[in-house]
Amino acid sequence: MLTLRNLRYFQALARHEHFGRAAEACSITQPALSMQIRELEAHLGEKLVERSREGVRLTETGRETLKHAERILSAVADLESQARRSRPPLSGPFRLGVIPSVAPYLLPRLLPAVRRRVPDARLSLRETRTAQLVEELMAGQLDAVILSLPLHQPELTQQPLFDDPFLLAVGADSQFAENACANEAMLGSDDLLLLEDGHCFRDQALEVCRTLDAGQLRSYGATSLSTLIQLVANGQGITLVPQLFVSSEAQADPRVKMLHFPAPAPQRTIGLAWRRAANMQRDIREIAEAVRTSLPSESLALAYSSGASSIGS
Repeated sequence: MLTLRNLRYFQALARHEHFGRAAEACSITQPALSMQIRELEAHLGEKLVERSREGVRLTETGRETLKHAERILSAVADLESQARRSRPPLSGPFRLGVIPSVAPYLLPRLLPAVRRRVPDARLSLRETRTAQLVEELMAGQLDAVILSLPLHQPELTQQPLFDDPFLLAVGADSQFAENACANEAMLGSDDLLLLEDGHCFRDQALEVCRTLDAGQLRSYGATSLSTLIQLVANGQGITLVPQLFVSSEAQADPRVKMLHFPAPAPQRTIGLAWRRAANMQRDIREIAEAVRTSLPSESLALAYSSGASSIGS
């Protein structure tokens, strides 16, 4: 018999391309996951995955089956969100995704703010890159995501939360430290460091540096802003960082100087996105208001005053 469990496990296997990692993500044993996949293949009468020492890959039939499975699971997620209308907000659990350049600096403030507003809230968190978050949101594996806007997905509703200006981090002993503020000439420097490919913040930084040849940048494979700051502190270059990161650091590193850009400063817009078909306006309103009240004090003026109230009931 075909079950939602079969489809969820198949979806996890397709995402992780490895039985062990997929089983861990589903909180089951690898033999149990293998059995579920075999049952699905037997029910459909088709081979869905090809196994190897390196992992698994989907067959052509498996890829088509995945498309159907994700549509089904997304529809089920929307049905569940409709059923939540009679429940208190965020009592799902509510599955929230956040991009890496926001999660470490916002979540420590956001989670207590949510608890103050909704003591019985059941938040389930997922931190990964934008493309993966959007994919999981569209598939119904997440209820909403916090990321950089805009998104070009007509199936998603988007709600801006706050603007996050960019600063330029330079070494305290570098030639740039003598400047009172950042300027475009600095951004053309060979010393500019960015996150590795795949991070949306890298793309945003390159958009600021429109004349920069990305192929000429030195690659350090950095996956976090903290790593970039340590490179700057040790004289390896300069980097762009968001205000949210700077405001959330416990202690300023004396080896690094943060330079502001003159107005209008380059910035990114951080917001919420969720499936248009999902009925979760009350949940979104609570998350949006919790974000607004949890922003660092120097960023409060950046919050959209209509951030929560503009969402329909």
